[in-house]
Amino acid sequence: MDIQRLNAVLSLGSGARGATREEAPSGPSFGDVLANAIRKVEQEQQTANEMAVKLAAGEVEDIAQVMIASERASLTLNLAIQVRNKVIEAYQEIMRMPM
Repeated sequence: MDIQRLNAVLSLGSGARGATREEAPSGPSFGDVLANAIRKVEQEQQTANEMAVKLAAGEVEDIAQVMIASERASLTLNLAIQVRNKVIEAYQEIMRMPM
């Protein structure tokens, strides 16, 4: 999963919002929520990588902290993958609907 490509696609999509809408949405857009979630996954991955490097360098005394960071990164990535799969399934289901 290439986070940079996903961020680029999301930034393109945010500029293509319809100007013909009469009413502005009251909350954040789906694209904004998705972009924030992807940034969170990327942050967790970076944190886990930094903790692993510090552990290898002997700078971390508590290995539990490193394991927690690693598990959090793994869980957020798996959640993002599952959400992506559900979105793709929903899109495919919509595309199969007769008009």
